[in-house]
Amino acid sequence: MKQIIQSFKTGQTILEEVPAPQVSKGNVLIQTTRSLVSLGTERMLVEFGKSNLISKARQQPDKVKQVLDKIKTEGLMPTLEAVFNKLGEPLPLGYCNVGKVIAVGEGVSEFKVGDRVASNGQHAEFVAIPKNLVAHIPDNVSDEQAAFTVIGSIGLQGIRLLNPTLGETIVVTGLGLIGLLTAQLLAANGCKVIGVDVDDSKLNLAKKWGILPFNPKNGDVVKFVEEQTNRIGADGVIITASAKTDEIISQSAKMSRKRGRIILVGVIGLNLSRAEFYEKELSFQVSCSYGPGRYDENYENSGNDYPLPFVRWTEKRNFEAILHAIASEKIQVNEMITEVIPLNDYLKIYGEIGSSKSIASILKYEESNEKPKTTIQLKEVSYTGQKGVIGIIGAGNFTKMTMLPALKGSGAQYKYIASKGGVTGTAMAQKYGFSHSTTNVEDVLQDNEVDLVLITTRHNLHANMTIKCLEAGKHVFVEKPLALNKDELDKVIEAQQKSGKAVMVGFNRRFSPHAEKMKALLGNSQMNVIATMNAGNIPANVWVHDMLVGGGRIIGEACHFIDLITYLTGSKVKAVCMNAMGINPEENTDNASILLKYENGSTGVINYFSNGSKSYSKERVEVYSQERTLIMDNFRITNGYGFKGFSKLKTSLDKGHKNQFHKLISQSNNGGNALIPFDEIVNTTQASFAAIESLQKGQWIEL
Repeated sequence: MKQIIQSFKTGQTILEEVPAPQVSKGNVLIQTTRSLVSLGTERMLVEFGKSNLISKARQQPDKVKQVLDKIKTEGLMPTLEAVFNKLGEPLPLGYCNVGKVIAVGEGVSEFKVGDRVASNGQHAEFVAIPKNLVAHIPDNVSDEQAAFTVIGSIGLQGIRLLNPTLGETIVVTGLGLIGLLTAQLLAANGCKVIGVDVDDSKLNLAKKWGILPFNPKNGDVVKFVEEQTNRIGADGVIITASAKTDEIISQSAKMSRKRGRIILVGVIGLNLSRAEFYEKELSFQVSCSYGPGRYDENYENSGNDYPLPFVRWTEKRNFEAILHAIASEKIQVNEMITEVIPLNDYLKIYGEIGSSKSIASILKYEESNEKPKTTIQLKEVSYTGQKGVIGIIGAGNFTKMTMLPALKGSGAQYKYIASKGGVTGTAMAQKYGFSHSTTNVEDVLQDNEVDLVLITTRHNLHANMTIKCLEAGKHVFVEKPLALNKDELDKVIEAQQKSGKAVMVGFNRRFSPHAEKMKALLGNSQMNVIATMNAGNIPANVWVHDMLVGGGRIIGEACHFIDLITYLTGSKVKAVCMNAMGINPEENTDNASILLKYENGSTGVINYFSNGSKSYSKERVEVYSQERTLIMDNFRITNGYGFKGFSKLKTSLDKGHKNQFHKLISQSNNGGNALIPFDEIVNTTQASFAAIESLQKGQWIEL
């Protein structure tokens, strides 16, 4: 299928051929008929993509600070590589989609095949959208009209936050798409509306709908508002403009009455004057997109609706309200449509987006009865008789930033990348020379030429995907963790035993030259190992903290150091005890100390902390054995004390990824012993589960 994407690296807007998405649980698959180009938002993205690196940095000072912090802890070259990889990531454009449902996923009862729907889908011929972001289109609303649903909801959410009442005077600053829709909705709500913009054509359009127009080029907007309100001032101001200046927020304060309300929907400079807000006791709030539910994983992706009696207006119910307003002609959208352009002629819109005077541009899609292709071939390659043919399932940050760069020069034969949406997978496939990009995992599993499957999905999919790969007769590499609970682990063990295929987990630290040197120096001796992970904070709403999706950071990340200590000691964990910070710590804690007893008498301590400074080293390992000490700092420097002939090993940051993947491909090609014995992988996984059980029970847990 065809999809419009933006490259932040080159600045180009491209109509790319990518595999179509598949319908999944809680989603509907939509064949697009129309999509609306949000000229304000998309103009910003396109212009940002075209700007040079210095300009990009100036526009994102917070990101610059993150880069500087990363340089301090990880070094210049790894940081620059990460930055350029990030800039090379394609961005799908669009969020105002209209189309026809062609498939519904498990758990979806609200929609059926053939329904006309509006959604926040992108500019693509097919989109798969969670059911809470899709709304039915009334019969008397055309596809072009319905394309205004999502952008209208953005304005509606701003109005709901303002909470205007009949007869109040509200100023709408910025009469672009959102501003014109917002002004109409306010007028339908019984408000006196003043529309402010520098474009006379938009002001004239607003005037037709009963809105008082004002062009700041022709006078003082504050005085105009005072004149229209008997010098009281506006009851409320909704800012839908996009500008870098602080003047708009200052004017909004000056034109407001005492205890007036200001809502920001657009993007402007926000250097506020305390005096302007203090004297009038003004309230100011920033509106978040389409309404309650936005950016909530449980609402958007898991399909858990907020109960209507308690949350009357969610983003989906806002969609429905806009469609009803269009159907009942409370708001007019036809006159805002400047042009309807075939998808293939998209550059007529995007090529001139920086200077366009259009209000609303709509993309029209060709009708087709062809089944969407979920796998596309990017180049002709023969893999007949070759070993080391790989398929990758998952195209997230780890695949892009770590795995694929580490696989360079390994001898791997690249065939598939499978990704959920198709865009990121296709970009990676093109960059690294894969022959196929797919959204259909079954194509990877059923291909007899594929020897090895590498799994880098979210953690809750690891065990199930590993089992499917083993049942398909594939060797498996799965990024940690192998499983999230005992039942999953037992099923993986059973599948591995039945298939006889190799299972490797991404415990890369043991493959670092620092770990290998430490192992060689220590030999087979009892030791005390202390590993400290200055892991850094991850916001509580991120999926890694969800025990059902990410498993928490102890199971999902601290397992790295359980494996590393197992490697150094040459023994298995036999008992675990974990204590965590806080009066009543949760099982998804990320501030904890884990004690490990090993079968050979060695001990391990893992301090996994998220509350440390980012300027301090992220990972540190200390080993004490036979009156000798090793100190490894962030996989860059290892110092030895008491060792004959060894005092220091210094490298660039090397956590072992390259060595791990090169050995993995060599083993896939040539056979040989497992890189990590499977029973050690199982033991490490069990130890991570035991850590959580220990926290819950307040006691040592025997394995």
